[in-house]
Amino acid sequence: MKSIKSHFEIHQRFRNGILLLIILIFGLVLGLCFFPDSASSSNGFQELSEFQTEIDSLKQQAIDQKKSYTLKPFNPNFITDYKGYVLGLSTEELDRLYAYRKENKWINSVSDFKKVTGVSDSLLAKISPLFKFPDWIQNSKKTKSYKKPKYPVKSFEEKGDLNNITSIRFQEEIGVPDFIAERIIKHRNDLQGFIDDIQLKDVKGLYDHQRRKILSLYTVKTNKEIKKVNINQASVKELMEVPYFDFETALDIKDFIEENNGISDFEELGKIEGFSLEKIDRIALYLTLK
Repeated sequence: MKSIKSHFEIHQRFRNGILLLIILIFGLVLGLCFFPDSASSSNGFQELSEFQTEIDSLKQQAIDQKKSYTLKPFNPNFITDYKGYVLGLSTEELDRLYAYRKENKWINSVSDFKKVTGVSDSLLAKISPLFKFPDWIQNSKKTKSYKKPKYPVKSFEEKGDLNNITSIRFQEEIGVPDFIAERIIKHRNDLQGFIDDIQLKDVKGLYDHQRRKILSLYTVKTNKEIKKVNINQASVKELMEVPYFDFETALDIKDFIEENNGISDFEELGKIEGFSLEKIDRIALYLTLK
């Protein structure tokens, strides 16, 4: 028994060391229990901060893009869903606009937009300065501050033939400069003769009061017989025979008509990018819808 006792007997100094080791281990275990992520939490906080910074940056970019987008002028006839969202229009207001346009009707003024959409006055005041209508609409609304001169009123029989007047007569009788008179003659020759008085509008540099004076004395009396082109069935080559269409325009019109299964109103051509409706009244002289 003595040998067994001596085998398990531990010196006082070793017992103290073992006790200290147990205390250290116990303290380490407690530390890990109470502070398991002390080291990683700082790293996690840093990553979270960087992620939040990135989100804030993306939000700011979206805000900047929205601001820059709303600064661009636009035609209110072609507002998309996204543009309507950016402008602050409700879905009901957009639906009313789309229904109006579906009837082949056009918004030609701020008051038209207000009447059709029912948008609030405050929002209208904010977005209406960005409305951009075609030049021909803007020009038609301009008023003259001066009094229009009065010209003699003549009957159709009393007027001369606009297709026979010479450059000299334009200069002496109407008072237009020689280069404007030559432009009128050249335009008449390019058309192979005027078929309607409104074609004088196409002469660059001819003022409205000069045109009115010409038409008070002259009108189209002898014009060539023309075969109108059915725009819904015409080929690109046939469309190019219209004086106002070049190859690119004829191609765009042909593609647009095929995509939309034809048109029922010439003003629908205004949906074609880059197509101006300013001359639609003269273009229609050479076209038919059926």
